[in-house]
Amino acid sequence: MSQSSPLRSPVEDEPNGTASATDAPDTEAPDVIRVTGEGSSNAPGFDDPLDRHRYPVDEWALVEQEFEQGDLGRTETLFAVGNGYFGLRGNVVEGRDGHVHGTFINGLHETWPIRHAEEAFGFARVGQTIVNAPDAKIVRVYVDDEPFILSEADIAGYERKLDFRTGVLSRQLEWITPSGKRVIIDATRMVSFEDRHLAVIEYTVTLPDHDASVVISSQIINRQDGIDEYDVAPSSGPGAFDPRKAEELTERVLQPRLKRAEGGRYMLGYRCTHSGMSLAVGAEHSMETENQWEESSQIDDDLAKHVYRVKAKRGKPIRVVKTVTYHSSRGIPTRELADRCDRTLDRARADGVVVLKERQSEWLDAYWDRTDVVIHGQPELQQAMRWNLFQLAQASARADGKGVAAKGVTGTGYGGHYFWDTEIYVLPVLSYTSPIAARNALRFRQSILGEARTRAAELNQDGALFPWRTISGQESSAYYAAGTAQYHIDADISYALSQYVLATGDRDFVARGAIDILVETARMWADLGFWRANGKSAFHIHGVTGPDEYTTVVNDNMYTNVMARSNLGAAAHAVLNLQSTNEWAYERMVSRLGLKDGEVQEWLDAAEKMFIPYDEALGVHPQDAAFLEKELWDLSKTPEDQRPLLLHYHPLVIYRFQVLKQADVVLALFLHGDLFTPEQKLADFDYYDPLTTGDSSLSAVVQSIIAAEVGYQELALKYFLAGLFVDLADLHHNTADGVHVASTGGMWSAVVFGFGGMRDHNGDLTFDPRLPEGWDGISFKLTVSGSRMRVDLEQDIVTFTIETGSSVSFSVRGRAVTVTADEPVTIALAHQGSRRVGAPSQKNIEGGRRADGSVITATVPTSWRSDEDPGYNDTAD
Repeated sequence: MSQSSPLRSPVEDEPNGTASATDAPDTEAPDVIRVTGEGSSNAPGFDDPLDRHRYPVDEWALVEQEFEQGDLGRTETLFAVGNGYFGLRGNVVEGRDGHVHGTFINGLHETWPIRHAEEAFGFARVGQTIVNAPDAKIVRVYVDDEPFILSEADIAGYERKLDFRTGVLSRQLEWITPSGKRVIIDATRMVSFEDRHLAVIEYTVTLPDHDASVVISSQIINRQDGIDEYDVAPSSGPGAFDPRKAEELTERVLQPRLKRAEGGRYMLGYRCTHSGMSLAVGAEHSMETENQWEESSQIDDDLAKHVYRVKAKRGKPIRVVKTVTYHSSRGIPTRELADRCDRTLDRARADGVVVLKERQSEWLDAYWDRTDVVIHGQPELQQAMRWNLFQLAQASARADGKGVAAKGVTGTGYGGHYFWDTEIYVLPVLSYTSPIAARNALRFRQSILGEARTRAAELNQDGALFPWRTISGQESSAYYAAGTAQYHIDADISYALSQYVLATGDRDFVARGAIDILVETARMWADLGFWRANGKSAFHIHGVTGPDEYTTVVNDNMYTNVMARSNLGAAAHAVLNLQSTNEWAYERMVSRLGLKDGEVQEWLDAAEKMFIPYDEALGVHPQDAAFLEKELWDLSKTPEDQRPLLLHYHPLVIYRFQVLKQADVVLALFLHGDLFTPEQKLADFDYYDPLTTGDSSLSAVVQSIIAAEVGYQELALKYFLAGLFVDLADLHHNTADGVHVASTGGMWSAVVFGFGGMRDHNGDLTFDPRLPEGWDGISFKLTVSGSRMRVDLEQDIVTFTIETGSSVSFSVRGRAVTVTADEPVTIALAHQGSRRVGAPSQKNIEGGRRADGSVITATVPTSWRSDEDPGYNDTAD
């Protein structure tokens, strides 16, 4: 029988609830606890998943030494370059071989009507899909009229390198032509962090032994609306159902509005057919060579081409520099955007490539100074960690008021939409390392508050309900059960806003309008929930879906209720604080939002009496009011070829079982761990971890953090590695669709919150380290209220050093510490927390008895026809 859980208050010797269930005093080491059962964890073991002959270890770069055509989709994602505003997939520069030739601008999208087979009021009506912007990456070369096609060429040497310190993608190769001539081709590609509208491409051809006729053709192609001149259509892989992929647009998307060619400068302008968004792309060329050459140009609606014909002499390089710019808007005329492109290209020409690269390196030096995570003595993991952090920068750094898409600007996965991923997985690292980027991401949510109010009204709610998935601000999720029903996105955004303010001290951001987010989301919760008395009054929330999309439209989802509680409290305290500290801003807010007397107290009452389900018989927090009534899905007997479940079973089949796509209750234990006892955390993790498939890339991060806290150190490391290599090793088989951006941000959290043991509940920093056994140490940086602090954790000590600023105060296992710029502080550690050998097992759940006396069993759904007809694929229960 479920009852309301007695949420605890933090106690003095376990600050903010970060201690594990068996945390011993820091003067003695805890025991090693062996877990009984088979340990049927779904976390994979780790052997280095990368082919180190092809991808050698380099702690500051991803290097490829062999070209393979069979996994182009994956490598196009891994070697993508971008800055948060636009990105270029790591396509072969010559533009022939390719899985998806992609250039993506954050927020540039087309709309289309969502057609439901059976309509209902309030269903999402307008779909949104990211547009593949005109491809300006292409530079083709012909030697003695022989085209260079990488997949067909005789290659004597090859190396491609994505440098994390310079932000430059480079490729060097040696091609032996059919006539036996050696050709050295060096190509580089850079998307500027300093100027978010600018990219620079360099292409150098040298014949060391022979003279030859060389043609270099630089092009811009509108790939969104057709095929290129060689009839090479984009390939998105097999056509099997996969909801993670973007919708395909069948009508022409980019309507030509402008084209011009002047010297070596080209400009194309378009307007999206239905969304009305406008776009201009410009490219300028320059040639450097001692050889004789001539040039020609061609421009059409969907193709611009600049061609150099060179009489190449032995040993004399031919270098072409191509500067590219993109500007987009919700409706500014393309002529104005073209003018902006001209100004961008003018600045780039005046500065020169050397200066542009220097600025890029300086920008990245500053980024790594505040963001780098060092894993001492682990070069393979260090390389992967920095690749993830570099991808985080490429997804968020210059989004500048746009959202951070689930795939950043590296691919079409999830249609280029923004989800809750940003607030829960990306904003924590940005708030503590790049607060300007965090603020910009929150400003995006603020900018669509009007649409969120409209959506709430459509669902008969007060306040605001943010869209589950969107680009423009309108709800774009056609499947409401796993989309709109995830009301928790309101609380996720509120959580991220509160965390940002507490980390940075930027209360002015709240006073100048961001408080509207807190107020309107609190109003939504106060209206959505209701009071019910059964002995004592409690506040309930029904008809919602939590983070676990394998369980939908339920009552009293534990994660949702915990997060709504936080949202209501944060809004109330923000209003009261504004009233006491900034009367002018408070009065403006009251007038702007029509805040009524009694609303704040209503929020405080609902937060205090929020129903948090707890099952006394099993000693765990039920994921929702009915979750424990279901039987277990036996994952140990589910064939690997039937994973992920969402691609092989109807949703109704999945919904009938206790099975999780990703962490749900466990995520609540992390985000609001101060509300739960160590014993409750351990019991909940033991119950839910064996039921979690990890079919979502978001899950491994959270499971790693809580596994570390409650003592499963080996399991924590396995989950960490699963997240670290989710794209590099294509563990979810969809890296071709783009980088899992939330996972890249989550890797920072896994180190800082997991192994570093940091928590920031209510703005109070605490540390209770959990460094994996056998690791030499880790180092990371935190920027707290303007002061940057470095944390160096080893097995027996932790050292805190102020790098910039004045001081930071926190606690380490209950001991209050203030570190100043004068000298570092080193604290001895007796242990790295309790250690539980093994993993939670589903076998330890089976046979348990619910409150009504019924026994919990496990099974796998099968079809009655499956044994008779191997070809039959009906998976109905």
